[in-house]
Amino acid sequence: MSDPTETNGTTGAAPAADPAHGEGGAGRHARVVLVDDHRMFRTGVQAEIGRTEETGVEVVGEAADVDQAVTVITATRPEVVLLDVHLPGGGGVEVLRRCAPLMSDPERPVRFLALSVSDAAEDVIGVIRGGARGYVTKTITGTDLVDSVFRVQDGDAVFSPRLAGFVLDAFASTDAPPVDEDLDRLTQREREVLRLIARGYAYKEIAKQLFISVKTVESHVSAVLRKLQLSNRHELTRWATARRLV
Repeated sequence: MSDPTETNGTTGAAPAADPAHGEGGAGRHARVVLVDDHRMFRTGVQAEIGRTEETGVEVVGEAADVDQAVTVITATRPEVVLLDVHLPGGGGVEVLRRCAPLMSDPERPVRFLALSVSDAAEDVIGVIRGGARGYVTKTITGTDLVDSVFRVQDGDAVFSPRLAGFVLDAFASTDAPPVDEDLDRLTQREREVLRLIARGYAYKEIAKQLFISVKTVESHVSAVLRKLQLSNRHELTRWATARRLV
């Protein structure tokens, strides 16, 4: 958590030599929640952008999984949420789904910016469909991240350069695949389990990789089979391979 000292967005401009100040720091203020399941990464982001007097960004909360995220976001009502895509409890898409009423609030909208190590097509498109205003990768600099926070706060769409063209192509091209309603029935965690099953992983291996119990893996597999109306993991593997999810 950051120092709760009130800034009111009226602090004087930081010295021009400070590279972390960015364009948005002077006279600007954004309350931000960090959602990522790696504590050390959250600490690093907090240290990089959370110097409120210099950057204008105030980190008002942190969360490591979906339930924590929804609780903290609802309680703090930040302007911007920096959201990782892969989270225990259903992933960033589940956070977006459960926070949909906050995003649509006409007076105090909560806006989401995905901040992830992943640049996989399904991750990018998934969170954008879910309502995120942008998607940047964790290679972004602190200065650019501060700028992205203020741009999202203002309602702009923000993407890492390499992803911008890809997102435009995916949504605008007539060759883009239609929305897969079957796939959209699955939660983010169910998709993760599906992909690993299709790659031939045993239940114990999946449990170890996703930090969940074998029983939980079995429950997810049962849910996937039921939602997709499939009978066994062999049919599931063929289904996933046909959609290039493996």
